[in-house]
Amino acid sequence: MNNLNILIVEGNIREDSEFFIKAAGASAADNLKNLILKLEPSTNTEIINPGHDDETKNALENMSKYNGIVFTGGAMRINDMTDVIKKHINFASNCFEQKNKILAICWGLQVCSTAAGGKVNPGKNGAHIGIASDVIINNEGMKHFIYKDKKNIFTSPAFNFDEVSEIPKDAILLSSDKVNNVMGVSFSAGNSEIIGLQYHPDYEYFQMLNLMAGRKERLFKNKNFSSEEEYQNHVSYIQSENELLNFNDRTCEVKNWLNYLKI
Repeated sequence: MNNLNILIVEGNIREDSEFFIKAAGASAADNLKNLILKLEPSTNTEIINPGHDDETKNALENMSKYNGIVFTGGAMRINDMTDVIKKHINFASNCFEQKNKILAICWGLQVCSTAAGGKVNPGKNGAHIGIASDVIINNEGMKHFIYKDKKNIFTSPAFNFDEVSEIPKDAILLSSDKVNNVMGVSFSAGNSEIIGLQYHPDYEYFQMLNLMAGRKERLFKNKNFSSEEEYQNHVSYIQSENELLNFNDRTCEVKNWLNYLKI
């Protein structure tokens, strides 16, 4: 097979991208691009933002050239349903009309789930703040290629306040944790195959810690932490998990998906 061609769909508006660049060292799309090129250096990547009509129009007209599409994470929240959010959802719906293989991460999962008829709401059991602990792969997940070589129970970078509260029709749940029931899911929509991950195989823990620091005031305002001591204990926990996590374990879902595109 020739080199892979991957379309990366940026999940942030400009202001949020600027924050991500400052805190995490790259926009969500560039961060994902960097990982893909590390895993598959010969891959051709293209980045678009659904908020820009000219970019989505061009991508949809040339969709057949892409082997796969990745919807990245982002800071928006589905139920705000701004005009920009509607554009993200509409772009996903338009992608589904064609034959595509899609990997949807965090915000991307929520966008694609909504576009496919699922529902997203604030997490009823709270939020992932920098980390998702003890994610359990279920029996269906153990059979799915996305979790090849993944430990049955794992901990991962994650940062989300909302969750997929209702999966699309005929979707297959792959993994869960105590915060979000839907951590990994597979479903079809239109002519496309979608794999969604609520956590972040594309980010490192130091990036999560920097995002936490940049959102610290908001986290306290939202009562995600009740004291500075609780916040610092959480930081220490993430730092300890960082020492245990290696690159291959963290990123194997992305690697497995790229390998799937080669088939």
